[in-house]
Amino acid sequence: MIEIKIRRSDRRKRTVSARLVGGTMFVNAPADIPEPRLQEIIEQLKRRLEKRKLKRELNQKENLMAIYQKLNAQYFNNAIPVRSIEYSTEQSKKWGVCNIKNRSIRISHRLSAMPEWVRDYVIVHEMAHLVFPNHSEKFWQLVNRYKLAERARGYLIAKGYEDTNESDVED
Repeated sequence: MIEIKIRRSDRRKRTVSARLVGGTMFVNAPADIPEPRLQEIIEQLKRRLEKRKLKRELNQKENLMAIYQKLNAQYFNNAIPVRSIEYSTEQSKKWGVCNIKNRSIRISHRLSAMPEWVRDYVIVHEMAHLVFPNHSEKFWQLVNRYKLAERARGYLIAKGYEDTNESDVED
């Protein structure tokens, strides 16, 4: 549970800011902001700071770049360069997204609670988009090099996700 400390200031006119230090959220607010409005803003800021903290913790806990390198060597003969790969707390409907222009991959934080082989499948799926930015037959041939691809797809479908569109590719 996050402790909240509010500091009201006559000098602050419109904005409310917050920062998280340890387990305490320090909030700076205008002196005349109505309490109900301040509480709404604090809840929004609290959610944002918690997501940022979760993202930082996940990316420190799991070295996704090392996982990518292992999968790249194992399934793609080190042929797929990636600039960055990280967890994202902003993806509630997508398991993974790749940006083909800057060659980056973002993986949903929800995958951290799933088996590693499912996370690895999503990484392989996004890596394959860097070669084929679509869901063509050639794309699926590349993805299916991953030995647990069909099992992982079934797992994700059981979790309520079916890969029927191409919205996981960014230009």
